Amino acid sequence: MPYEPPPELASLSLAEVARQVADRKLPPVEGWAPQRTGESHMRIAADGTWYHEGSAIKRPAMVRAFAGLLTRDENAEHWLVTPFEKLTITVDDAAFIAVDCQEADGGIAFRLNTDDLVIAGADNPLIARGDPDQPAFYVAVRRGCEARLNRSTYEQLAQIALARGDDWSVASQGMDFSLIPA
Repeated sequence: MPYEPPPELASLSLAEVARQVADRKLPPVEGWAPQRTGESHMRIAADGTWYHEGSAIKRPAMVRAFAGLLTRDENAEHWLVTPFEKLTITVDDAAFIAVDCQEADGGIAFRLNTDDLVIAGADNPLIARGDPDQPAFYVAVRRGCEARLNRSTYEQLAQIALARGDDWSVASQGMDFSLIPA
């Protein structure tokens, strides 16, 4: 079955985004306990490009499939998990890139480079890292993984913050998030 990209984020209400998030069927990796561990020979570059043995993975459907198997443990190591094996994967910065955002209905939704949708809130907090001269902004995605906001998405988020006031913060699903790195 061919992959059909979702509609533009700007055309969706927060309820529609939430419905799409709920409808995404991800493999139940949390319930798997593979006995074999190893190396995947895969890497996710800082720009979000996936590589296997040095060659870029060019099929978006393949990247989406692998992304559904991705977890990050308490030691910040990333893993691809199947029922049979758990393989390390090198991640240069974040596993995903947030490529668009939209404020609607009291929430801020993000589209990722894998076309996944995430709504910032208690389960998916926004995180400001770095320092004021070189900030880096992330949104928690799932299973410990994060998405780094690309420059244009950060600019969209900054516009939302400026419209709210001059304290460089945004709100989503009842949570306040500072855009100033701690």
